[in-house]
Amino acid sequence: MTLTIGSAAPDFELKDQHGATVKLSSFKGEKNVVVLFIPFSFTGTCTGELCAIRDDLAAFQNENVQLLAISCDSMHTQRIFAEQEGYKFPVLSDFWPHGEAAKAYGIFNADLGCAMRGTFIIDKEGILRWQVVNGLGDARNIADYKSAISAL
Repeated sequence: MTLTIGSAAPDFELKDQHGATVKLSSFKGEKNVVVLFIPFSFTGTCTGELCAIRDDLAAFQNENVQLLAISCDSMHTQRIFAEQEGYKFPVLSDFWPHGEAAKAYGIFNADLGCAMRGTFIIDKEGILRWQVVNGLGDARNIADYKSAISAL
């Protein structure tokens, strides 16, 4: 399934690294949302990308924008990963039902049981405004989605 720019973003409800429920639609009317799928916690490329965002967090999480990082790892894995790396943003678990959010966004790799490296920017009305999907080992260029965020 391929998502179309200008269409409603698929809603999801997932647990963050602390066990709190986070629902995409809860940000509607309040904040733009950057949904950042990573294949696996604790891997080099994923950790590097999230650390780069952590070090420039104000561009991705502020009064107008909420960052949500997601992988198919368990909530407990997400907690340790976020604590170890000092992430001050929600790191959500798409563990069970396994990969349902990634499937809704058309980026679940069933052979590996993980999400592809996808970024989706959703405006305050819940409309998909920008997306990019990279291969598992291909790091994203955060400057690209910083530009997309500033265009909202």
